[in-house]
Amino acid sequence: MPLTGEDVDRFEAARPRLEAIAYRLLGSADEAQDLVQETFLRWQAADVARVEVPEAWLTKVLTNLCLNQLASARARRETYVGRWLPEPLLAGDPMLGPAGTAEQRESVSFAVLTLLERLSPRERAVYVLREAFDHPHREIAEILDITEAASQQIFHRARKHVADGRARREIDEAAARRIVEEFLAAAASGQTGELVRLLTKDAISVGDGGGKVPARAKAFEGAAAVAKFVRTLLRPTEAKRAIVGGSSEIYAWVANGEPAVVAVVDGRVVAIMCLEVTAEGITACRTQANPDKLERATEQWAVADHAEPLLTV
Repeated sequence: MPLTGEDVDRFEAARPRLEAIAYRLLGSADEAQDLVQETFLRWQAADVARVEVPEAWLTKVLTNLCLNQLASARARRETYVGRWLPEPLLAGDPMLGPAGTAEQRESVSFAVLTLLERLSPRERAVYVLREAFDHPHREIAEILDITEAASQQIFHRARKHVADGRARREIDEAAARRIVEEFLAAAASGQTGELVRLLTKDAISVGDGGGKVPARAKAFEGAAAVAKFVRTLLRPTEAKRAIVGGSSEIYAWVANGEPAVVAVVDGRVVAIMCLEVTAEGITACRTQANPDKLERATEQWAVADHAEPLLTV
């Protein structure tokens, strides 16, 4: 039976939430949109008049599509060129989903999305549905066809894996931009010591170029090594301009709720470096430079209200 206008409206009302779930599960905006559209096709083919709770039905279909995608993604990532990092989303992107609690905000941070890669697909699903979307374990059990007790056990195990023993700071947007401004000022000062002071002793820097932009697969480890790398990264050279297609304008921004350095060339976002901040300082710099994972950020940047760049390199 064809969908009625009311049936379509019901799905469209659920779409933002479904996209936010899929993004957290997959770490990819493109894949999230594709699977939400596939969920719509399943909705279109179903006898929706017999669906008692549409939101639960849609969440179950989407989650299981994401679980299948995660299983195949693991195989694809074995052949991925360099280190795989999630796709960052700029502040204000609706796909970031709910941010009413500290747990919800942290669950979509770039740091946590990266840590979620340690989990099995089922652990990831339980963690996201419970921590970010506050589903009761009874509902999660029905979605994943497991017992309520199993859902609770999986959640506690997943939470333990995600926790890295380091308390991340809760940072508002204004504070985040100040952190980036200080970080960029230190990097541009020519004094490595200023940058080292902002980093923790065990700080790391990792990047994802997807084989399309040069990015070292092995992490830079330690404050001195990270500081040296960041200074080099922000030093203007013709070789860098040739790679990205011109001079990069560098902005202080927020991505996935974390302080972020955004590099833009002629309106196109060419790199986003997310800074993980703890009470001790900046503990990780994660840079996404794969152009395939920056298309949505470029779309969002085009409508963002941004001031003049802090640097041009």
